[in-house]
Amino acid sequence: MSLTADEVKNIAYLARIQIDASDSENYAKDLSSILDFVAQMNAVDTENVPPMAHPLDLPQRLRPDEVTEENQRELFQSIAPAVEAGLYLVPKVIE
Repeated sequence: MSLTADEVKNIAYLARIQIDASDSENYAKDLSSILDFVAQMNAVDTENVPPMAHPLDLPQRLRPDEVTEENQRELFQSIAPAVEAGLYLVPKVIE
């Protein structure tokens, strides 16, 4: 896919990005090469390729799911302006 300088200017306007008129040809060439590369990647047959989260087959390093802090809800709610049934009450801002 080949972009023109006018299309790049329109894209820049829509993105609210200011570019110099002298650079629009270079941007058009660079963006066109990126779009061509994406089209080339889309042409690859990935039907039998399983999805993966990481290119290396490594286990995730996860920390144990343990409680590390004590529950301080009563302490925090004791200094809150308004609390009811364990919930913080806030003023209504949308009618």
